[in-house]
This record gives sequence, structure tokens and C-alpha cells, in this order.
Amino acid sequence: MAVRAVRGAVQLERDDAEHMHEQVGALLTALLERNQLTADDLISVWFTATPDLRCDFPAVAARRLGLLDVPLLCAQELDVDGAMPRVVRVLAHVETDLPKTAVAHVYLGAAAALRKDIAQ
Repeated sequence: MAVRAVRGAVQLERDDAEHMHEQVGALLTALLERNQLTADDLISVWFTATPDLRCDFPAVAARRLGLLDVPLLCAQELDVDGAMPRVVRVLAHVETDLPKTAVAHVYLGAAAALRKDIAQ
């Protein structure tokens, strides 16, 4: 079994805690489903949020999904001029038999524009 990194992102419509929980929950669910992963396969998950998102921690959505024993970390994304606003990014370290080329990175909605080369 190998350790792989799985990336993803979602752009929120507004800085609202319930909206964040819903959208980040959808992102994590899609990331797990598309890579045939369970919570037991997760080693750790990093979240970043753009500076315009201050309503809550993205990790709250993971806890609400039942990821209670997975180490989670939140950080602020760099404040770069012209960057897409209201974006939550995720980097999950997982144990999987998938080869690197088969890992599905998940960019939902408008966030697909961030990585057109790997968005699915």
C-alpha cells in the first residue's frame, strides 16, 4: 500500500458557515468516492481558505462527516492579487493501492478553473 496525496478545491458563493460546511462536505465526499477511499484510508488532511473566508474552519465540515480521528489542519491561503476569491483547498494524504496516475483530484464548480490540467 502506498501513501498518495489527493488535491481538491471548491469556490464558495458566500462567506457563511453553513454554506462552507455543505460545500466542503461535498468536496470531501467526492474526493473519497472518486478515489474509492474510506475514512480509515486518510492519514491527514490540510485545508486552506482564502483570506476572505472568515466564517468558520473548513475542518468543521470534516468533523461533521464523521472524520473524528483524522488529523486536520487549517491555514490561510496566500493573499495574491487576482486570485480566485472564496476558495477552500484540500490536500489529503491517504493510503491506497491506486497508482499516482489513477488518483482523482477533485475541483468542484468554478474551482475547476484552478487546475484545468487535473480537474475532473
